[in-house]
Amino acid sequence: MSAVVDTKRISVPEIIAKKAVRQPVVCLTCYHAHTARLLDSHVDLMLVGDSLGMVIHGMENTLGVTLEMMILHGQAVMRGAKKALVVVDMPFGSYEESPQVAFRNAARVISETGAQAVKLEGGERMAETVHYLSQRGIPVMGHIGLTPQRIQIFGGFKTQGRTEAEWPAIEADAKAIAEAGAFSMVLEGMAEPLAAKITGQVPVPTIGIGASAECDGQILVMEDMLGLNPKPPKFVRTYANMGEDIEAAVKAYAADVRARTFPGVENVYQMKKKTG
Repeated sequence: MSAVVDTKRISVPEIIAKKAVRQPVVCLTCYHAHTARLLDSHVDLMLVGDSLGMVIHGMENTLGVTLEMMILHGQAVMRGAKKALVVVDMPFGSYEESPQVAFRNAARVISETGAQAVKLEGGERMAETVHYLSQRGIPVMGHIGLTPQRIQIFGGFKTQGRTEAEWPAIEADAKAIAEAGAFSMVLEGMAEPLAAKITGQVPVPTIGIGASAECDGQILVMEDMLGLNPKPPKFVRTYANMGEDIEAAVKAYAADVRARTFPGVENVYQMKKKTG
């Protein structure tokens, strides 16, 4: 009889608890079931990010991503992830109107995907919504600093907090969403000293991306760190060159097809031998 392995999924309280013991939270984005299975034993948290609009669907930015797209990819990731905590991004236009609209859409995400939490962008301006969701049983990961859904206001993907005059507003954002009940927050595209300072100020884990090694955890877009983006941001460390490997494999496959060396005898089905 084969043994049944009971895999306990990481919980929101367990993520929160890592800050007190200074145990870094390992996070990556994920959009597919098969990559979720590969990531699952190595990461604490998978984010089904609205970056899938750019990474998977070839969009120029994240603004065209829909709630239905997030739910579809969230379902796929949940089919592959058995251990990691899964968080799904709330896309642009799905939560800004009011806390009530945000709750309605976030409840759809949670109920239709089975994910444990949602992420939304914004600091003080979204504190009321973070509180509203948290009080109604929906864990929220915050996101401050460079918030890609507001690139029209920023004028592009621009690092935040490069001058100390910018710091008070960003610090206020971090404190506001922590006090509102966010269980963690992403600090993106932020000057390193500011990200380190905020990490020491808030009681919940900070997850850095283009921020600081002092953050309580780190996240990268998986495709970036695997070398699938030909022009990755400065803050990315490339751990593999899969883009080159994929192109080389496709080139070899095309050559074999054109030379009729694929399929070989080992790749085709023969007739059954007659008996009797």
